[in-house]
Amino acid sequence: MVYQLGPECWFPPADSFREDGLVAIGGDLSPDRLLLAYERGIFPWSAPEDPLLWWSPDPRAVVRPADVKVSKSMRSILNKGQFTITIDTDFEGVIRGCADRPDEGTWITDGFINSYRKLHELGFAHSAEARNDEGDLVGGLYGVSLGRMFFGESMFSRESNASKAAFILLARHLDTLDFHWIDCQIMNPHLASLGAVNIPRIQFLKVLEKGLEHPTHRGPWSFDAAS
Repeated sequence: MVYQLGPECWFPPADSFREDGLVAIGGDLSPDRLLLAYERGIFPWSAPEDPLLWWSPDPRAVVRPADVKVSKSMRSILNKGQFTITIDTDFEGVIRGCADRPDEGTWITDGFINSYRKLHELGFAHSAEARNDEGDLVGGLYGVSLGRMFFGESMFSRESNASKAAFILLARHLDTLDFHWIDCQIMNPHLASLGAVNIPRIQFLKVLEKGLEHPTHRGPWSFDAAS
């Protein structure tokens, strides 16, 4: 069964989530609904031509901040200071960079951008930026923070390894804040190379519940470091 959402800010209970991960259709991208979705282990993801779709995949890709892998080549890039990494200095630039996929297509429409910009203004959505020596934004990622959970949404690179550098430095920052997990949603080779693992959805919902027992570090976050 797939639930059709209306104007009420509501999601079906976890025991009704489908095996394919689809939770519900419809609704809107209001801040209240988005925050409720993340609290329930749900996120929006749909093609621009489709209705709004809400997902909670099984299995779920996650990584502990302290367990993010740094390859020998990435360690060299970080030690050389090839990129300058900042947090919450250009959320708009990062989300639009993630949306700019002319050869792949994107679910990050203007509606998504406007909604997550509102979450950023409220202190729940955050970005990590990678800049080159000229100060150009060449990579980054954005996501949502609740309790001690960070829900990664998307990343982009205009120069090789830029998004990896931003992810690694963000993970280190999250580790200093004692975050429990980074939610990576759906596994791919890029995430696996950074240390992400799959866990059953039921286990993810349990660790999510524990992470939400703590107060949220609302932004903007203050962190600035040369990688």
